[in-house]
Amino acid sequence: MPGTDQTTGPGNRESKGGRMTNRHDKTLVIDQPVPIRKQVYEHLRNKILSQEIEPSSRLVEAQIAHEIGISRTPVREALHLLEKDGFIESIPRVGYKVKQLDWDELDQIFEIRRINETLACRWAIQKIDTRGIKALERNLTHTRQVIDRGEPNLFLKFDEEFHEILGHASGSKHLLELCKQLRRLMLRYRAASLRNIKAVEIALEEHTRILDFLKKRDAEGLEKALVEHLVFSKEDIRRSALLGSEK
Repeated sequence: MPGTDQTTGPGNRESKGGRMTNRHDKTLVIDQPVPIRKQVYEHLRNKILSQEIEPSSRLVEAQIAHEIGISRTPVREALHLLEKDGFIESIPRVGYKVKQLDWDELDQIFEIRRINETLACRWAIQKIDTRGIKALERNLTHTRQVIDRGEPNLFLKFDEEFHEILGHASGSKHLLELCKQLRRLMLRYRAASLRNIKAVEIALEEHTRILDFLKKRDAEGLEKALVEHLVFSKEDIRRSALLGSEK
């Protein structure tokens, strides 16, 4: 049909040097070569984490595609990824909706994560090299910088990176993938609590302790520090939720 972009879907669009924009909706700019489904995933995930899209909100594939100005296929793929990572759930004859926080689910995720990340630390303490130690040190430096700039919201990125470096140091790609999936499931709970600068400061102190024990090759101290860090995270999530309900 004349005037319609058959490859990217409805909407008035422009293409500038590989960047596709929608004249009506500037909330998302599609950049290549990152897959469109990944960009849509990140766009929707950030809105869910910031609660711009609230729990129980419906996500309609056709509506999202129209608003962004792309075909429905990458939106469908992004929604499948969001469901896999525990952000949304599929409701028969309704579509998708954002999941409510479920404290029983949090307890289960925490316990499974504790077991997997403890195992990762046991293997990492035997295998981590100077390059891995330096990567963790850089991570702590970057974390301190975002705290000093008063941007605790950026901590999520470095928290994920810190634990991913530990998982990678275990030498097991299967264990690394398990740990990454569990962190993605917990992210929905953790995001709100880490807007508090004090919570981020404590998390940084705990990451520093974990690295110190790793350098000393102190397996017992490392496992204890890791578990204490995860316990603090879970308790901080509950405290933040309680404070939020009182507002």
